[in-house]
Amino acid sequence: MKGDFTILPFLFWLVKLTSSLYKGKFMERIRLKLKAYDHRVLDRTVAAIVEAVKRTGADIRGPVPMPTKIKRYTVLKSPHINKDSREQFEIRIHARMLDIVAATPDTVDSLTKLDLAPEVSVEVRAMGK
Repeated sequence: MKGDFTILPFLFWLVKLTSSLYKGKFMERIRLKLKAYDHRVLDRTVAAIVEAVKRTGADIRGPVPMPTKIKRYTVLKSPHINKDSREQFEIRIHARMLDIVAATPDTVDSLTKLDLAPEVSVEVRAMGK
């Protein structure tokens, strides 16, 4: 999980959004999609984002729990014979979606200053008017 996701594109996007907000451009909605293998870490991260956004006065829609994706893998227990003897493993990917409506420069600044867990993947999409 730690190698799969990175926070750098999120930070670069927030810097770009901050500069456009200060130039007078206004984003109508920001959509955040968060993914993690551990739902407890994901819920703590979502709660921190919601608290930071509400503190700045912007409206927030969500968090909306998305369907959990389950990846199942079946492997043989023995390397040589006994094909009937197998083991099954699964990975669950939990996801949440947030919409930030009427984001201000203070909202974007508070999001850049947040210390997010490294296990959580954040996908950001800005939707204009």
